[in-house]
Amino acid sequence: MGLFEGYRFILGSQSPRRRELLAALDIDFTVEPVKGDAERPADGLSPLEIPEYLARHKSESFPRELAPDEVLITADTLVFLGDEILGKPAGREAACTMLSHLSGESHLVLTGVAIRRADGTVDSFTDRTVVTFRTMDEEEIAYYVDRYRPYDKAGAYGIQEWIGYVAITGIEGSYFNVMGLPVHSLYQHLKNLLK
Repeated sequence: MGLFEGYRFILGSQSPRRRELLAALDIDFTVEPVKGDAERPADGLSPLEIPEYLARHKSESFPRELAPDEVLITADTLVFLGDEILGKPAGREAACTMLSHLSGESHLVLTGVAIRRADGTVDSFTDRTVVTFRTMDEEEIAYYVDRYRPYDKAGAYGIQEWIGYVAITGIEGSYFNVMGLPVHSLYQHLKNLLK
């Protein structure tokens, strides 16, 4: 018997990391990536509100009606270095530049999550983690980018990959949030919404 008996969950993301993390909650789900228009934050939002806004935007862009027992989960992760937002790098040069900026610094990782039921109820939240990198040299950055090609990752890195083992010296908050889905918070919000 499952923890959320009677519900069918949909992960509206093609991220393999989000799939892995949601599966670790022992929740049965299907994957239906949301294909929408370009994600553009609404004017007037503070940078810290953008991930949750984008998660809600993805939820609203889901291309079909939800069945009465379906629950849709969408998420968006952004990396902030000071006032600068580091999204997914456009290519090798952009990835190397992002990592050189993160080198020797602490940065903020925010993941916004939206949970939507068929009746239109939406619960959304943001989880935050501070990550600190030691100073990396150009050779290390080039090695990581060329070997792991982190072009689908905000901030141009995956904490669960080589760079996380050799360069991250501190984490304040959830490791899984940095991977792309704050499963501890998601679980509590699901309990509150569905019980």
